[in-house]
Amino acid sequence: MNAQALTVETTPIPDIRQLVLLLDQRQPLLWMRRNQGLAGVGTALRLEFSGPNRMTDAASAWQEVVAAATVTDPLQRTGTGLLAFGAFAFDESSAETSVLIVPEVIVGRENGQCWVTRVWHTGSAAPAHPLTLHPLGNEYRISLLPGALKPAAYREAVAEAVGRIGSLELNKVVLARDLVGRLPDESDLRRTITKLALGYPDCWTYAVDGLVGSSPETLIRADHGEVNARVLAGTISRGADAVADTEAALALATSSKDGDEHEFAVQSVLKSLRPHTSVLATSEIPFTVKLPNLWHLATDVEGTLSDGSTSLDLIAALHPTAAVAGTPTQSALALIRELEPFDRGRYAGPVGWVGADGDGEWAIALRCAQVSRTGDVTAYAGCGIVLDSNPEHELAETKMKFRPVVEAFG
Repeated sequence: MNAQALTVETTPIPDIRQLVLLLDQRQPLLWMRRNQGLAGVGTALRLEFSGPNRMTDAASAWQEVVAAATVTDPLQRTGTGLLAFGAFAFDESSAETSVLIVPEVIVGRENGQCWVTRVWHTGSAAPAHPLTLHPLGNEYRISLLPGALKPAAYREAVAEAVGRIGSLELNKVVLARDLVGRLPDESDLRRTITKLALGYPDCWTYAVDGLVGSSPETLIRADHGEVNARVLAGTISRGADAVADTEAALALATSSKDGDEHEFAVQSVLKSLRPHTSVLATSEIPFTVKLPNLWHLATDVEGTLSDGSTSLDLIAALHPTAAVAGTPTQSALALIRELEPFDRGRYAGPVGWVGADGDGEWAIALRCAQVSRTGDVTAYAGCGIVLDSNPEHELAETKMKFRPVVEAFG
C-alpha cells in the first residue's frame, strides 16, 4: 500500500466563529481573512522540498498524494476535501525547507458555513480529535532587535544598490533587513496571530510551520479555471489626520519613483502568467490600498487559465516577482545574495494552501516572522530600491513594514 495513501472525509458542522482557538499553541496552521478561512490541527502528512525545483517538485508530489487518496466530500466547495498548507523558501539556495503539510483535522469557515475535514492514513483508524476551543495562554511581550543587518549597514546596502542601478546593472532590487528576538518557554503563538488578525483584517493572516504573519499581497488565487492576483509595490506612511492621510495617498499615486517600482512588479507578473492564460487583464491604472499603518500602490490582475496549471504550477512560474526580488530577476537575486548577510528563509516566498483539484490561494510571505521550535524569532521587512531611492527613506519604510509584527509580539 502507498505510504501516502490518505482517507479524507468532510462533513458540515455548526459555525465556529473563533478558528484561532482550535489551533495548536506552538505549531498553528492557519489561513484566514476577515475571520474566514482554514484552520489545521495535527499532521497527517508532511512533504519537504528544497533547491531550484522545490515548487515544481511539490506540484508533482501533490498530484501523487491526490491520486492515491480516497476522498468523501459532499460539500464540494473551495476549501473542502483534501488540502495542504504550504510555505516555500524565497531562494533556491536557502537552508530553510519548503513544506506542504496536510493536517489531521481541517476546519473551514466561509460566509457562515463551517465544515470539518478529517484525514488519516488509509488502513489505520480515523483520528479522534475533538473540536475543542482552547483559551489563549498567558500574555507575553518580547522586543525584536536588529539582527544581522543593522540600520547603518542597511543604509549602506541601499546606497550600494542605487549605485549598481545607476551603472545599469539592473533596474530594481528589493533589499530586506532582519529583527530577532526569543519567545519565553510555553508561549502561546496564537496570541501573536490573534493580534495580527484583529489589527489587519483585510490581510491574509497565516501560520505554517512556524512562519506567522499578515500579508496584504495575493500572489495568486486559482479557482475553477480563473486566476487573480493583487500586485503591491510602492509605499507611503499614513497621515496623522484625515487631511494629511489624503495628501499621503495622493503623493503615492502621483510619485514617479513609486510608479516605476510598481510597474516593474506588474509587468513581471503579467510576463509570468501569459503563457498559462487565454485571457489576462489588469486594472488600467494603479489604485491605492489603505492599511492601518500605510498606503500601498496596487494593481489587480485577472485571467482565465488555458493549460490546466495548478496553483502550485503558477507559484513556480511567478516566484520571485519583481515586487520581492527586483528586475531583471537573476541580477536582482545575485545582488540580494551579495548585500543581505542572512538567509531570507521563507520570507517573501509563497505561503498558502492547495486543494486536491490544484486550486488554492497563495500570498507572498510579508509582514512576517519565522519562529523556530526553540522559540527564536526572526522577522523581515524589505523595500524596492530604484534609481532615485534614498537610503534614509528606505530605512524608515522598513520600520513601517515591521510595525505589524513588532506590535503583535510586543
